[in-house]
Amino acid sequence: MNTLRQSIAEYLALRRSLGFKMNDAARALPDFAKFMERRRAVYITQALALRWAQIPTHAQPSHWASRLCHVRQFARYRSASDPRTQVPALGLLPFQPKRARPYLYTDEEIEQLLDTTLHMPLSPKHRNTCALLPWVYYCLFGLLSVSGLRLGEARNLKLEDVDLRAGVLTIRGGKFGKDRWVPIHLTTCKVLSRYIERRKRHWGARPVSPYLLVSSWGNRLDGAQVHRAFYAASRRIGLRGAHDSHGPRLHDLRHRFATTTLVNWYRSKQDPERRLPLLSAFLGHVHVADTQWYLSGSPELMREAMRRLEHRWDRPS
Repeated sequence: MNTLRQSIAEYLALRRSLGFKMNDAARALPDFAKFMERRRAVYITQALALRWAQIPTHAQPSHWASRLCHVRQFARYRSASDPRTQVPALGLLPFQPKRARPYLYTDEEIEQLLDTTLHMPLSPKHRNTCALLPWVYYCLFGLLSVSGLRLGEARNLKLEDVDLRAGVLTIRGGKFGKDRWVPIHLTTCKVLSRYIERRKRHWGARPVSPYLLVSSWGNRLDGAQVHRAFYAASRRIGLRGAHDSHGPRLHDLRHRFATTTLVNWYRSKQDPERRLPLLSAFLGHVHVADTQWYLSGSPELMREAMRRLEHRWDRPS
């Protein structure tokens, strides 16, 4: 019989072959194996799984529940080869999930964000090497606001994934490993076309990665670097205070895309309920219910829904 470590490696490989990324599980389960080895435990019990899940005593209940979930899913797999395995029951570590309240950007705020990004201050020492960087962030933030892409999906775009003639982006390996096509407007195509020309001139014959949006070193943009640039731009236009640790997020641009799309459908007399699966596909969601959450909390959207409802009430029966 395989050891827990061997079984974990096989489990992760199997799940990844089915399209799951398993990044969090790949960090958690080897640590669980160490925990089991220290206790000379050769099979999983519910008590041991619970004890390991709650080892970071000051962590949030949601973190405990997530750790236990990783063990539960692995235990189901392990039980096929070791019948002594106990699969932890559901609901052992209940918690109330909390989602960050999205910030609803106005058109003016988006314009200010893009303008200040395009004119971001550059160090004189690195002005030549960083000359393309304002355009990189300008295109990135603008693309997130009009396409509904996740940040990771935009960072992973390669030049070959951008079809400006057809006006389509190919998103490869999105959430749950799914690929999809995302249409983009003609104005977005023009901005991307101008950026690509600048990219070619900036790098010339020098080596650069095939990613659409690259750092000053020619590599794929680093996620932490992107967030720092966004926070700095947000502070310059007053979206965040100088020392604020919380405020509008990049991910809120995705929320704005979803609500704006639905508002436009209402105003053009289309049936949003019937078209919601289309929006869900654009966003790369597996379930329409995931898309519905993005549409909550928008006063403009509620006004359009109420206007339609009032119109229905006013019609003669």
